[in-house]
Amino acid sequence: MLFILLGLLIVLIVGGVFIYNGLIGLRNKVQEAWRQIDVELKRRHDLIPNLVETVKGYASHERGTLEEVMRARGAAMAGGQTPAQQAQSEGILSQALGRLFAVVEAYPDLKANQNFLALQTELTSTEDRIANARRYYNALVRELNTKVETVPSNFVAGMFGIHREEYFETEGGEREAPQVDFGSAGPQGGSGATPATAPVEAPAPGTAAIPPQGPPPDRESSPGTGAASPGSPPVS
Repeated sequence: MLFILLGLLIVLIVGGVFIYNGLIGLRNKVQEAWRQIDVELKRRHDLIPNLVETVKGYASHERGTLEEVMRARGAAMAGGQTPAQQAQSEGILSQALGRLFAVVEAYPDLKANQNFLALQTELTSTEDRIANARRYYNALVRELNTKVETVPSNFVAGMFGIHREEYFETEGGEREAPQVDFGSAGPQGGSGATPATAPVEAPAPGTAAIPPQGPPPDRESSPGTGAASPGSPPVS
């Protein structure tokens, strides 16, 4: 009996160590993935001042839009933010950048500027790397959170203070544009359906059109035709 209990205790210890090591390894991967996101975010923040200065050289009167971008950048660079808070700040920055690029569309000379094009390309590349890093990070967070919440790993996580991590999900400014169908019919009254009319067939080439059938014509002639009506004496 003693050997059985000792064996069970050894199994529990080995199992607990295995689960603990798995949780620690997963948590370290989450932290490393977040550091990768942080590197790309800093790269993005460093590109924005140069982009704003370039735009200012061509559109200095768009001061409100430029200041909005710089304020959003400052909020995104604030320290001590959790991944969820950082994601919200980055979403606001993305919306401000979207409005800036909308303003740029009105300045063809700016769009053709080589410095602006280089900055825009680098910013787009950075955004792509952030998106890839975010997907990888969120996948690791989902795996860690699942282990923290399920049996038996949740017991080990609770014992050693391993908790859930936050997702990094940006709230972009993209919204689905309303679709306007210019080929749809105009407004209709009543039930919305127009009564159907029978098609009129055109006569075949070389044939006379057949008049519609109606009541027989009056046999009395109209005045001036010279035709006698029934019962009148013959004219000599």
